[in-house]
Amino acid sequence: MSDAQAAARLAALAAEIAWHNALYHDRDAPEISDAAYDALVRENAALEAAFPALVRADSPSAQVGAAPTGALAKVRHARPMLSLDNGFSDEEIAEFVARVRRFLRLAEDEPVLLTAEPKIDGLSCSLRYEGRRLVQAATRGDGQVGEDVTANAAFVAGIPQALPAAAPDLFEVRGEVYMAKEDFAALNVRLLSEARAAGDEAKARQFANPRNAAAGSLRQKDAAITATRPLRFIAHGWGETSALPGATQAEVMDAIERWGFAPGDLRGTFATIDATLDHYRRIERLRADLPFDIDGVAYKVDRLDWQERLGQVARSPRWAIAHKFPPQQAETVLERIDIQVGRTGKLTPVARLTPVTVGGVVVTNATLHNADEIARLGVRPGDRVRLQRAGDVIPQIIANLTRDEPREPWEFPQVCPECQSAAEREIGEVDYRCSGGLICPAQRVERLRHFASRHALDIEGLGITNIENFFRDGLIATPGDIFRLRKDQLLERERWAEISASNLIAAIAAKRSPPLDRLLFALGIRHVGEVTARDLARRYSDMAALLAMIEGAIGQRDAMVQAVGESDEKFGVRQAKELAAIVDTQQVGPEVAQALIDFFAEPHNRAVVDDLLAQLDVRPIVFETRASEVSGKTIVFTGKLETMSRDEAKAQAERLGAKAAGSVSARTDLVVAGPGAGSKLKQAAALGIPVIDEAGWAAIVREAG
Repeated sequence: MSDAQAAARLAALAAEIAWHNALYHDRDAPEISDAAYDALVRENAALEAAFPALVRADSPSAQVGAAPTGALAKVRHARPMLSLDNGFSDEEIAEFVARVRRFLRLAEDEPVLLTAEPKIDGLSCSLRYEGRRLVQAATRGDGQVGEDVTANAAFVAGIPQALPAAAPDLFEVRGEVYMAKEDFAALNVRLLSEARAAGDEAKARQFANPRNAAAGSLRQKDAAITATRPLRFIAHGWGETSALPGATQAEVMDAIERWGFAPGDLRGTFATIDATLDHYRRIERLRADLPFDIDGVAYKVDRLDWQERLGQVARSPRWAIAHKFPPQQAETVLERIDIQVGRTGKLTPVARLTPVTVGGVVVTNATLHNADEIARLGVRPGDRVRLQRAGDVIPQIIANLTRDEPREPWEFPQVCPECQSAAEREIGEVDYRCSGGLICPAQRVERLRHFASRHALDIEGLGITNIENFFRDGLIATPGDIFRLRKDQLLERERWAEISASNLIAAIAAKRSPPLDRLLFALGIRHVGEVTARDLARRYSDMAALLAMIEGAIGQRDAMVQAVGESDEKFGVRQAKELAAIVDTQQVGPEVAQALIDFFAEPHNRAVVDDLLAQLDVRPIVFETRASEVSGKTIVFTGKLETMSRDEAKAQAERLGAKAAGSVSARTDLVVAGPGAGSKLKQAAALGIPVIDEAGWAAIVREAG
């Protein structure tokens, strides 16, 4: 694999992993199995090990969970809530112990005691006790910032509101909020019964698995809803504390249990790897009969002084590891293959199966990931397949047992099943995506939300709830419809009054003259982020000039297709580079060029854009730059800026004739570092790039006048 191919794959993996993190941790709506997610993470780690120069500052290997975006208040953890590295074999666990021994430089005869306990598949939660009273409960979030669920925690069984006198004055208990299997099944039955009684069965909230049910129930803005849900808590560790009631993991956990937390009946401490693995296999045998879902066994170095010496890496402690269970498997018949269209336009094939029980759960669907996976398996409707269920998300097919039977191959659709727009697969990517983003029903709500969001047109008052409601009721379907909303339409709706309706209509009217870069970003064109949108707006004076360039590029693209042969499904790298040259701006590469051309070549998209432009008076952006010592240089801002936002700092750099970049490289001229600067600061030091603090940057801005 070349550096270019590796860089493209790492970028694609980063985006895909971030998407699945958000679905799992923030939206409680995972699309893929734990095993499929783990495979992405391991592929990313392997590529980073093979191409260390390509490691991104925002690499998935440095991320924990996902930053919360819901309505709950945010809480910064006193100590980060880290994730555990995973092991999938006995050999990986043996290597973990060997690494611990090497790091601590232990004598050969000195044992490494490990605690071992079931790894419950729930929602991580930190409980902060001050003066031995519960003062705060928070979800993990991205490990640094979580959501405040203090009011909700009062209704979770196993969370005491006060600790006994023997407990320290300050202590954070950490563990998992979960829902027992029987309680989960009963909750789904009750929710369906309530929806039927209300005459609206279609709106019944059916949770996919106990983990989703626990997360969705705890992360409620209205604690009264949480009170109706059968949630429980089990402790597995701690965060900030004024004192520790023991010198080992086992001693502290014993004390936590004495304070009133649910005991870990299957927790044990072992002096040898063989004994530890025997306990793992015992828990695996008991797995199906446990009252809660688990996905493995967590091992932790028992001595706390050793934990302190071992420390942590970016996202996980060196002194702990999760030994994941192998996926559970079964055989059944693949009846048909359907295509689901995600909010970003990704086309995902889903296998519809003859129902089969796997690990106590009846399975009727399985993911097929993408066209390449279907080709690798050679699956077709009618095939007998083996599938596995890792965790409790949608299972995956791992083998086609009737591959040699004569049957027509299944062809991946070349059009979106939702809107009939072309399905495109970019160079170096495995996924097909719908090109009809602005008209595709599966994508419209997310596209409309993005269009109105803060960094796009920033329409105050048009949040996701209003967008979803307006879309559902047929008031808006395209961006242009937003500017056709009338006050009388709003006043006819429940909970809308004169002031709120007038405010929204005024906010929409205030955005009828957006700058070109904001509009380009708002359109949601793949690969066209804020920086690229500004680069295009800087290069082309107005929307008409940009569209004229793209129309010319589309014409040349069509000529190139004919030249290379109509049977070719995709351009090669050379043709993509030629497209970038047609776009003719230094900041836009081949993938952006092709994304622009694909987007505007789709008739549906062009019709929606033309309709939108009829409602707007698009302004060219004005770049008022002045000479400064950083003119023509590339600057990276990192860490927490205390006197301005990151966007304000980047705007200052542009006004001084500099370019603000997102990552440090050999082309970086200056790094401005605030508190908390991490990997980017290290990269700058390694490359010998000058670094200044926020005060130094302010001095440069003042000197430039």
